[in-house]
Amino acid sequence: MSAKAAVLVPCFNEEVNIPSVVATLKKHVPEMDIIIINDCSTDHTAAVAAAAGVKTVLDLPCNLGIGGAVQTGLKYAHRNGYELAIKFDGDGQHKAENIAKLLAPIEANEADVVIGSRFCAKHDGFKSTFFRRLGIRLFFLVNSALIRQMITDNTSGFRAYNRRALSFLAKRYPSFDYPEPEEVILLGKNQFRIKEVFTEMNPRLGGVSSISPMKSVYYMIKVMFAICMVAMRPPVKQEKR
Repeated sequence: MSAKAAVLVPCFNEEVNIPSVVATLKKHVPEMDIIIINDCSTDHTAAVAAAAGVKTVLDLPCNLGIGGAVQTGLKYAHRNGYELAIKFDGDGQHKAENIAKLLAPIEANEADVVIGSRFCAKHDGFKSTFFRRLGIRLFFLVNSALIRQMITDNTSGFRAYNRRALSFLAKRYPSFDYPEPEEVILLGKNQFRIKEVFTEMNPRLGGVSSISPMKSVYYMIKVMFAICMVAMRPPVKQEKR
């Protein structure tokens, strides 16, 4: 791979998981730059990332939530001339060995954005909680109808972007706490080519997820409202490729 590529890792209180995440990225994609976006963690995430050998740690002065943290990484990648970007969670659930699978459709000019999906193939690996699976099913039905393309894993945070998508999202990435389903609508409405590839997930390496069952219900309602708002907006006028 000759294109300049970055792995964007948004983190909030992931000091336990960061050493393993960085190690697996260095093993499987040593040619890529690792960008840690520390969303004002209250633990030692930033220091641990630096000690693990990460050269670029973006320390946010206040907590912006996942949407703001991801957009910070996208803006940094865009401004620093990266042609490709991978969004990779800091909790250790994504598998770095699957990054090549995500990049393949982009490098073949078949997609602008590639989503690592847990559901586009049958498997016996790790599965999320019942409430999360319920939300995922709901977003599958709604988003597929709105953009007329079947997207099986709208909540996946494991995604690859080409330069065009990177430039677009650096300016317009959703600001909600859980932006992934809204991002799918935004991209679909603006004629970006989206493709899914099958990827399995690991259980969380350590720490506790911030999404409880009650928060999952609140999340579904909040994101559905955001999706409806995006769906009603006209497409953004863009420069020709």
